[in-house]
Amino acid sequence: MEPDGRLRKEIIDKLTHKASVKQRVSDNTFVVFNELKEALLELSAELDEELDEKIDKRIRIEYRDRGKFEAQIQVAEDILIFAMQTDVFRFHEGHEVWRNPYLSRNAENAYCGVINIYNFLADSFKYNRGEDEGYLIGRIFINHQMQYFVEGKGRCTQRCDSFGNRQIDKFAIVEILESAISFALDFDLYVPPYGVSKLVTVEQFNSRNELSKLHTGKRLGYEFECDEV
Repeated sequence: MEPDGRLRKEIIDKLTHKASVKQRVSDNTFVVFNELKEALLELSAELDEELDEKIDKRIRIEYRDRGKFEAQIQVAEDILIFAMQTDVFRFHEGHEVWRNPYLSRNAENAYCGVINIYNFLADSFKYNRGEDEGYLIGRIFINHQMQYFVEGKGRCTQRCDSFGNRQIDKFAIVEILESAISFALDFDLYVPPYGVSKLVTVEQFNSRNELSKLHTGKRLGYEFECDEV
């Protein structure tokens, strides 16, 4: 029996529309990520200049390019790592962003690239504490029309109804970066619950780098809730 060609047509239609949209999303996200890298470099230089002779020289403001899909900025005892995911995602049906008419008008608008923002302690890298935890404090979504939406903590987030009202540009990127840095500086290191740190092993103290064996994180032993600041 010869195929009727309907499945072949469906494949062609999906490649023509969905795959093309996803490719534009991927391209847009990569463009934005490179603009974000440039903005991080400029911001670190500007902060360093503005703080010159105002703070202890040991307090570092430093940008570092970590490769094609990662970049970081160190601000005092905090490190923010920006990581672009290479895949394209779609908001699940239960996500509140679907209440926005921008998505209901065109479902293709829900396909987005993602740039994650993680907050770590600078000492975790300085002392090679491989078990230390970082926290996802925000993620930037970019779609095929360069519209963006930020989901995250504190001022790192936006209302879902803002999605579709503004294309991402340098000013928006700087606003996101400054919000993330401000949140990280306010996101203090808590003393962990007594029960978390009451037991240690001999090996931890006899190892060549005992500091790397002691598990640390800003909220170690605490739940990092969605609305926590």
